[in-house]
Amino acid sequence: MRGTANLNERINAALASRWAEGLVLLLSRVALAGVFWRAGRSKVEEGTLFQISDATLYLFEYEYAGVPLPPDIAAQLATLAEHGLPALLVLGLLTRLSAAGLLAMTLVIQIFVYPDAWWSTHILWSALAAILIVRGGGVLSADALLGRWRHRGA
Repeated sequence: MRGTANLNERINAALASRWAEGLVLLLSRVALAGVFWRAGRSKVEEGTLFQISDATLYLFEYEYAGVPLPPDIAAQLATLAEHGLPALLVLGLLTRLSAAGLLAMTLVIQIFVYPDAWWSTHILWSALAAILIVRGGGVLSADALLGRWRHRGA
């Protein structure tokens, strides 16, 4: 019985380590980034970096018409955010700010575009973003590296 308790304590200690947390936060960053990166890539002309497609402009004009911005501006902002914020998340750079931006996008999508998608999709995106806002990028992030570098110079 005592051996089982010791094993349980060792497992709990390993799972509570900053490295285990860092790995989980990295997985969370990549998962959330992947969703928005793919959405961003679907908005541009194939073979281009950022040229917004006619189909995207059509969607923002008609299907996403509830968004309280002019369609051409909304399409450009969404495309930029869906490329930039995921890239920052994968690097773990400005993690909390990037996750907050994606949470804000999720809420805009929920409120103005797909109000019936909360339980099927948006709650998961929101949960991932909230974890990253609260915990940051973890030990396996550029934020942590910059933090260590900054403290060495202080």
